[in-house]
Amino acid sequence: MKVLVFIPARYGSTRLEAKPLKLIKNKPMVEWVYEGVSKAKTPDSVFVATDDERIKKAVEAFGGKVVMTSPDCKTGTERVAEAAAKMDADIVVNAQGDEPLIDGSVIDACVAPFKTDKSLLLSTPVVKLTDPHEIQNPNVVKAIADKDGFAIYFSRSPIPYVFPGAPLPLYYKHIGVYAYKRDFLFKMSSMAQTPLEISERLEQLRVLENGYKIKLVETSYNPISVDTQEDLDKVRSMVGG
Repeated sequence: MKVLVFIPARYGSTRLEAKPLKLIKNKPMVEWVYEGVSKAKTPDSVFVATDDERIKKAVEAFGGKVVMTSPDCKTGTERVAEAAAKMDADIVVNAQGDEPLIDGSVIDACVAPFKTDKSLLLSTPVVKLTDPHEIQNPNVVKAIADKDGFAIYFSRSPIPYVFPGAPLPLYYKHIGVYAYKRDFLFKMSSMAQTPLEISERLEQLRVLENGYKIKLVETSYNPISVDTQEDLDKVRSMVGG
């Protein structure tokens, strides 16, 4: 089973321009992500997928592999699909480019279910959520699963709702890493946007609305995503630079 990981990276960002090239201890953020993902045991290769020559140059400078994509890609999924179309693979993993402290074990966890379930099309990780502020935070995506571990729904709202007097449920935070059967990645990227996807601004809902299943993989990895300068400063303070 050949596994390829792609890290979509774009230069433009409304909240933090040139995000992949922001320095953390004298290394660009994209290098931190690349190194973290490369510690996974499952992938055969890791690539950065970008349309920007500045990012390409930075990745090549630290010895990373790059696939150039069209500037017309609207989402990371589209960028990964375009990059994956250029090479052979059984499983394609989309690893977010804004998680500089990513643990490679989360990649292996997402790939593992494909080894035992040949019908699986897509998997994604979740972690237990206990912080009340995160539960209420719309920037933290919550997920609920059925008894077999497949996603029922993803939402920016706190789900499940707790009726007064009912016992507190377990909350799960969705982590934006996806492992796809290669052909299903192309199918998903070609699907039209769906109403719930547009409402919640969550691309994975397109899969559920079209009747496909997403396997949720519980992990202990709890990411720190860099979306703002404040997030970047937090990561810098954690690693000492």
